Amino acid sequence: MTTSASWTDDELDRVGSAEELDVASRRRDDELSSRRTIWVVRVGDDIYVRSVNGPTSAWFRGTRTRHEGRIEAGGVEQDVVFEDVDGEINGAVDAAYRTKYGRYSANTIQRITSSTAGSTTMRLLPR
Repeated sequence: MTTSASWTDDELDRVGSAEELDVASRRRDDELSSRRTIWVVRVGDDIYVRSVNGPTSAWFRGTRTRHEGRIEAGGVEQDVVFEDVDGEINGAVDAAYRTKYGRYSANTIQRITSSTAGSTTMRLLPR
């Protein structure tokens, strides 16, 4: 699913600099799941999230149903599309996680930048 909406500069700054992001996926019945708190990074003019626990994480599995949901971070609340990404962008996303969250333990940073976590990388597109 693609969308033509884009983030404003203010939204990019606020979401990208937020320490954490609350995410809820949209279920088949159009209701939102329970919110989960995760880390978020900005790379260029895009916002990315991934599951530190990989594809078995409950919140990530919830995004597989409709690839839609709602996020809240930095005072921004927005309906989003979860767009799966892979390839070269993962290196930039890894670097963004290391830079933003580098004060956490090396083990934690290794987990969020692992190939398992990287396999769940999603770009958040406003809708």
